[in-house]
Amino acid sequence: MEKKGILTVVSGFSGAGKGTVMKELLRRYPSRYALSISATTRKPREGETNGIEYFFLTTEEFEKMIAEDELLEYARYVEHCYGTPKAYVEKQLQAGKDVILEIEIQGALKIKEKFPDALLLFISPPSAAELKRRLVNRGTEEMHVIEARLKRAEEESCGIENYDYFVINDKLSDCVEEIHAIVGCERSRVSRNADLIYNIREELSGISKGE
Repeated sequence: MEKKGILTVVSGFSGAGKGTVMKELLRRYPSRYALSISATTRKPREGETNGIEYFFLTTEEFEKMIAEDELLEYARYVEHCYGTPKAYVEKQLQAGKDVILEIEIQGALKIKEKFPDALLLFISPPSAAELKRRLVNRGTEEMHVIEARLKRAEEESCGIENYDYFVINDKLSDCVEEIHAIVGCERSRVSRNADLIYNIREELSGISKGE
C-alpha cells in the first residue's frame, strides 16, 4: 500500500532561489512531488489558468472557505487574499505524493500548529552578501526595495530556529538533491510508519502461531 505523502513547507529569504529550487525538484521527480496550488481573490493575469497557477475565487467564496475551515492557512496582502486549500493538499497526500507548500514564515508556523508532522525546510544562500548580490543582479527593483527586502530577511532570520532543516542553496543541483534526500529520510521515520509496523507485528504474530 502506498504511504501517505509528507506535507513539506518550504520558506526562504526573498532572493534565496526557493522558487527555482522547487521547479527543479518537481522537474526531476514529477511522480514524487506535488506543488500546492494556492487560492486567491485576485483576477487571473494573462496566460494564467484556474487550477494551474491558482484557484481564482471571489471574495465571498474565499470568506466562505475561511468560515468552513477549508484553508490550512491564509493571509491578506493589500487588496487580495491568498490561502492554501485543505482538500487539494489532502487529496495529493492520500495519493502518496509529498506536497510542497512554498510560503512565508508566519504561514509555515500556522501549518505546523495544525499539522505537527509537517516537515519545515528553510532555504538560504550561503551568506548575506550573496543574498544581496542576487537581489541586485535581478535588475528588476530599485535599491530602496532591495534594502527593504534585506531588512525583512533580517527579521525572518529570527524565526529559522522553528524549522526542522536549514538548506543552503549555493549550487542548484546540490540543493535539490539535499532536499530530496531529507524528504526521503523523513519517509522512513518510525513515527511516520506506525500502521505498517503494526501490520508487520500482527503478521509475525500469526506466523509464529502457525496461522
